Amino acid sequence: MIDDKSPYYKYTPANVLENENFKLYWNRNILTDKTIPFNRHDITFMDKKTKKTILIDNLAKIITDKQNKFQELANAICAMWKQKAAQVIPIVISSTGVIPKSLSQSLTRLNLHLNTYIHLQKSVILGTCSIVRNFLNYK
Repeated sequence: MIDDKSPYYKYTPANVLENENFKLYWNRNILTDKTIPFNRHDITFMDKKTKKTILIDNLAKIITDKQNKFQELANAICAMWKQKAAQVIPIVISSTGVIPKSLSQSLTRLNLHLNTYIHLQKSVILGTCSIVRNFLNYK
């Protein structure tokens, strides 16, 4: 979709790239018929022939978003259930098994062994492989 051969660190992506087979949106709101609060993510990749779309988002941004989204719920739980505290502990692993530096802190806060991330990564990667097989119609 890109003919430019400049190094990746010098490349500035266009908001929309398109050819006869694919369309790619970068950092753009997706307009829908009804209001959806979370309609902006990093990358939307559409395969026009198979009519399948993949939504991709940044790991660090996801952690912050999840913490912010669920902090209001944690505060409400404290008030409703008369709790002293409610914590939001994010466990985020990308679809390729990439983990943030903060994962070890989250596992420690949950009193889980630090090597737990290995099992989590394996599960996520196997799930991703299954999705890719289904996407490519291989079984």
